[in-house]
Amino acid sequence: MVDRSFADPALAALYDTLNPWGPGDDFYLGLMRAAGPVLDVGCGTGRLLRRARAGGHRGRLVGLDPAAAMLVEARRHGTDVEWVLGDLRTRDWRAEFDLVVMTGHAFQVLLCDEELREVLRALHQALRPGGRFVFETRNPAARAWETWTPERTRTVTGADGRAVRVWHHVDGPVVGDRVTFTETYACDTWPEPVISRTTLRFLTPEALSAYLHEAGFTVADQYGDWARTPVTPAAPEIITLARRASRPT
Repeated sequence: MVDRSFADPALAALYDTLNPWGPGDDFYLGLMRAAGPVLDVGCGTGRLLRRARAGGHRGRLVGLDPAAAMLVEARRHGTDVEWVLGDLRTRDWRAEFDLVVMTGHAFQVLLCDEELREVLRALHQALRPGGRFVFETRNPAARAWETWTPERTRTVTGADGRAVRVWHHVDGPVVGDRVTFTETYACDTWPEPVISRTTLRFLTPEALSAYLHEAGFTVADQYGDWARTPVTPAAPEIITLARRASRPT
């Protein structure tokens, strides 16, 4: 469930450089190391799962992603993990995992209520009783989109030495809980920039909890950052740890 632009092989090869390892990765890696079978939904290049395996996880590790180019990168670096092309609506896992994670704010691409409910039902089905679903979304109260401007261009250098510039632009006014923006990747040696247009949904902690409860989850914790501090209006994240409690209503 990564950005669709990463279906481009050139960008898939740059993904880990564009998204360097950080505190969020440490947070999820700690959960993976302590869990049995793990499913990473929207695994991208599979960096988390590969690190979990290298760190001693001996159980089943599965990475699911809709972008074939990302899984090419994952398979190149890790052959002892199950890499699966597709999404939760095309798979039928039944009580097979102790932990499911969805990183990189991927949960926010679930725009419609029915799509969100369908994914949560699939997650509930994939987890064993008592299993956990852990994910993060941006806190709408912090209004992160106000910093997504072309003036905040950043440059990264890939393994081939080429510099790639990245910038964002919010497309029109915010409509309800949805923000639409473009993300542009440009390199002097490319024939043209790669531009992706994305809409993200910003749900409040209360709305997230309501959807999870409806799907048969109990919200165990919600944190405002990777140091596990409470969610406040200024907190950048809503990091949710939900446990499969019962059958969906």
